[in-house]
Amino acid sequence: MTTTPFSTRHFTSTSASDRPRSDQDQPQVDASRRVRAAGERALVLGGGGSAGNAWLIGVIAGLFDAGLDVTEADLIIGTSAGSTAAAQITNASPTELLAATLSAAPQPQTAPGGSDGGRVRIGPVANHIERMSRIIADAEDAADMRRRMGAAALEMGAASDGSKQSQWRATVAARLPSQHWPQRTVLITAVDANTGEPVVFDRHSGVDLADAVAASCASGFAYGIGDSRFIDGAYRRSSENADLAAGYGRVLVLSPLGGRSRAPLEWAVHLAAQVDELRARGSKVETVVPDSNHRDMFGANAMDLSLRPPAARAGYDQGTALAEQLTEFWR
Repeated sequence: MTTTPFSTRHFTSTSASDRPRSDQDQPQVDASRRVRAAGERALVLGGGGSAGNAWLIGVIAGLFDAGLDVTEADLIIGTSAGSTAAAQITNASPTELLAATLSAAPQPQTAPGGSDGGRVRIGPVANHIERMSRIIADAEDAADMRRRMGAAALEMGAASDGSKQSQWRATVAARLPSQHWPQRTVLITAVDANTGEPVVFDRHSGVDLADAVAASCASGFAYGIGDSRFIDGAYRRSSENADLAAGYGRVLVLSPLGGRSRAPLEWAVHLAAQVDELRARGSKVETVVPDSNHRDMFGANAMDLSLRPPAARAGYDQGTALAEQLTEFWR
């Protein structure tokens, strides 16, 4: 199995917002507090751009075709591209999703948050990464980083023509097999752009599924739901947010970015720190990351839509190869 090495350090995770919200005009984003009664199996789907989403689908489809259906997890946690995957696999079969990914016509490189159907050319992706790196370098800690990220996203939104919101929602909604939340427990992460506080959506939050996913994937601007604005769930703690699976007996983490983070190690936001926490609390944890031959798909080029078919195929091959080992772990 391709896994990331983990140390034995233990850290405390960040908590969701405690701010009171009106049931009538604000989304109830404190879903993490509703998942205190832990179950047996949790599936964590990390972010990693368009290519990362395809890889996730590929891995899950490979496992499925080999006889292991991880979509039946008691808890599914989706962040950024992983939030899209979480909404997809709970409303369509992995085999169907893989077939659709492999049959999609090649498209030009794109990234979220632009005027072309809610997308922009790949050039701004590098600029966004540079801005993010500068913010991280200037931040005092993870909370300060989230506040700075939110302020930057709000500033970009103030300078836009206002069409970005509806375009991005339409783009996200078109990717989902259903516009309805599944009945099983699915958590979708985001960050409040105004406060920098971590938030989590579920089917009880009073937020449409498409809006929750759009917020979790909003890395280039602040996405509005009601009077609130949200940014990418990868800023909550990491691209995986595996800490939300605390208390579950078995936790399977699929991480397109391989647990990598630009944040300083002392912030304790890396996937390794979260896995240490989970294991310290009694969970058995396995992680799957892209193999060394395909990791270059999940960097600055992760929003290149032409990488989706090869990323899905790479994930599928890994899923089928790991199915026997993960079946023993999962069951």
